Amino acid sequence: MQPIIPLRPYEPQPDLGTPAPRVGDAAETVALTIDGRAVEVPAGTSVMRAAALAGIDIPKLCATDALDAFGSCRVCLVEIEGRKGAPASCTTPAEAGMVVHTGTDKLLRLRKNVIELYLSDHRPEEAANKGVENALLDIAADLGVDHSRYDLGGRNHQHLPLDDSNPYFRFDPAACIVCYRCVRACEDIQGTFALTVSGRGFDSVIAASQLDNFMESECVSCGACVDACPTTALQEKSVVEAGTPDEYQITTCAYCGVGCGFRAELKGGEVVRMTPWKDGQANEGHACIKGRFAWGY
Repeated sequence: MQPIIPLRPYEPQPDLGTPAPRVGDAAETVALTIDGRAVEVPAGTSVMRAAALAGIDIPKLCATDALDAFGSCRVCLVEIEGRKGAPASCTTPAEAGMVVHTGTDKLLRLRKNVIELYLSDHRPEEAANKGVENALLDIAADLGVDHSRYDLGGRNHQHLPLDDSNPYFRFDPAACIVCYRCVRACEDIQGTFALTVSGRGFDSVIAASQLDNFMESECVSCGACVDACPTTALQEKSVVEAGTPDEYQITTCAYCGVGCGFRAELKGGEVVRMTPWKDGQANEGHACIKGRFAWGY
């Protein structure tokens, strides 16, 4: 009898914050110092990615290594000796001789303030939903932020209705921080352009092709937006029901001959979701509706 391959304890897939530099740009390397550690990375690497490669975690919400840097969330601020202000590490390229600090008292104050602004319009009961991943609440916990000084009872987005039209995932605008990751994933990874940001300023909301819901839009249910979302705004219904997986195993989708790599993620021995494996050489972290959601077969 063939031995059963043991499952691995669940952990999120690693995310270095920004993509690796293009091959032509990375012919040379640059040496810099981050939090006292000597780091050498290919030219064109962001400060955020350089720090991650050195084992230094810089908090992020709008950044992911599946998409080009965007620089909107302002959580990943760093200080660089000889420069004014606190630039975003995701959009700042590493340079030779650069000396970077990622956890000064000034940076912690700035990050706490930014997180409080986000939490002022984020559903309070999300904090009690401990069975579902939420990067915003994780960062808030790491920074010791348990309330917002800006939650003064003014206008908010908590009245916006839940979009439950898609059979595989839901969209909860009350949990959305309008970080654009889902919009950019739909455009840059899937190429469907089904999502957009409607309105400006406070009225900015994620919209499915300016229509009422996901099922009426051009959405093809590939799940790229769900994978990209850092909060619980876009979430698989199976995970909402069962909670975050506790085990996983690498496997191959059997629907067609492409051979897409997946992580079969389980809770209590039952599959709760299939997520595209970022190291899958056939799909590189992306999937179609069949492999991503139709695993019930």
